Amino acid sequence: SSDVCSSDLDNRSHQAGGPQAKQVRDVVVPEGITVAELANRMAERAADLVKALFKMGMMVTVNQTIDQDTAELLVTEFGHNVQRVSESDIDLAVDTAEDPADALKPRPPVVTIMGHVDHGKTSLLDALREARVAEGEAGGITQHIGAYQVEQAGRLITFIDTPGHAAFTAMRARGARVTDIAIIVVAADDGVMPQTIESIQHARAAQVPFIIAINKIDRANARPDRVRQMLADNGVLVAGWGGEVETVEVSALQKLGLDDLLEMILLVTDVTEPVADPDAPASGTIIEARVDRSRGAVSTVLVANGTLRAGDWVLVDKTGGRVRAMTDYRGNRLKEAPPSTPVEITGLDDVPSAGDRFVVMPDEASMRAVIKERKDAETEQKDKRLSLDEILAGISLGEVKELNVILKADVQGSVEAIRGALEKLGASVQGTTLRVLYDAVGAPTDTDVNLAVASKAIIVAFNVRTPANVVTFADSQGVEIRNYQIIYNLLDELETALRGLIEPTFREVVYGHAEVRAVFRSGRGEAIVGTMVRDGIIRRGANARVLRAGEVVYTTRIGSLRRFKDDVREVASGYECGLGLENVPDPRVGDIVEIFGRERV
Repeated sequence: SSDVCSSDLDNRSHQAGGPQAKQVRDVVVPEGITVAELANRMAERAADLVKALFKMGMMVTVNQTIDQDTAELLVTEFGHNVQRVSESDIDLAVDTAEDPADALKPRPPVVTIMGHVDHGKTSLLDALREARVAEGEAGGITQHIGAYQVEQAGRLITFIDTPGHAAFTAMRARGARVTDIAIIVVAADDGVMPQTIESIQHARAAQVPFIIAINKIDRANARPDRVRQMLADNGVLVAGWGGEVETVEVSALQKLGLDDLLEMILLVTDVTEPVADPDAPASGTIIEARVDRSRGAVSTVLVANGTLRAGDWVLVDKTGGRVRAMTDYRGNRLKEAPPSTPVEITGLDDVPSAGDRFVVMPDEASMRAVIKERKDAETEQKDKRLSLDEILAGISLGEVKELNVILKADVQGSVEAIRGALEKLGASVQGTTLRVLYDAVGAPTDTDVNLAVASKAIIVAFNVRTPANVVTFADSQGVEIRNYQIIYNLLDELETALRGLIEPTFREVVYGHAEVRAVFRSGRGEAIVGTMVRDGIIRRGANARVLRAGEVVYTTRIGSLRRFKDDVREVASGYECGLGLENVPDPRVGDIVEIFGRERV
């Protein structure tokens, strides 16, 4: 008898969340959650939650979704602590964690190489890899993944093998701040080219320090000082020319200046001081991913913080899995990877996208819960378009203080004129900022769209035609491309954006008047009248008002319009015509029919 009483008391205290509850937990409660999932987070039986809800007057099943307030009551009832979050907070709770300052330690810098086509980006990468990675190893090294590390003065430097600003910006467009330093390669015999300026502007937009590597100095027609002069002409002042941007002369073909370049990378690293907490749960970025027939989803990842270990449960956007195997750029199996280490992993359920962030989760249950919540949130959330009207609304509500613009035009003269006008416009509107992130001659490209996504910018195209594939890509990324042929229209719309005029304004326009001279028939929802057009134009399908003694008696529509026996689209002033007026039961001789419409201002 005493055993039964004791057991019953235990059950009641357990259901009430009393002092004999197993453990007090911090339970994250989103805006909507199923009973089963809530029970899992609380480490309670789902049946017990259903019973508690029944006592509250709610008849639910374990798979039914309950609101946040009800879930909070349950968590409190069972003696646990509540952490309320919105769906938008889920990513913040998973992806961000503040590391204590004393836990942060220096990590190797991550470097990306960019520049104009044929200026030697790939050759420089190969030269660095052969000169530093393969030293002392028989037979060289097979490059297994799109990233590797080199050693200089006993310190490691990580290079990402994605040359070109397009890949650089595509990853940043997905929220990945991967690169610590950018190397801009300029050929000494060719000078500054359009893609050189693009690369510099993209690095500046990402707020990443960059070094100018003047390549091909071994050629007879190499002119390094001319390159520095061209950089100065384009607003890039290098060290020794009144600026702070460092330059290094190299030859990828002859392997000259490589040590100087690596030393300069370390010098910039000492200034920026990249740090990480090696003891934290690992997080980082997907560099590239593919499907292997024998191994499934294979992903190259760059660890940004913490240490990634084989067997960890990894969450990537709306997929995840367990790290089954991990190899470095040489193909060697690893058990763990510290910060700034590029590794290839297998074990994810699906193939992620380049630029997606990954984070290590405590266990499979928590990983699957976040994936489910993200998928549910994606299903419920409507697609949002990054349009000028949306930015307008944000400015008017005080949420947006900065309007970022990517400018593409037909000729360089137009680019300079429009940029100057936009800068004056931005300075004239108090409380907001208009920034031209990037400008160039030519039609918008996929790279421009990626930059717009990364910087929350709009693309302004002046006197250029946007290719259909770029329009499709922009639509898929939610970026608006605004096309203009008249500079005044461009400036007026952007000024409207800065001043926060959200709704378009319309005005009523009167197109003409006609006097009713005869009434032929009324019925079947339409009155037939003979009229004389006194002024303006009468159009078929236009809106109309019937005026009698100066007052509006009916508001209608011109259903049909005839001259003699012919159907016509419009009749000008001074001519007679027959009108079919919809929903006018008793038209009279002498009534005035006023034709009007609305035009956007």
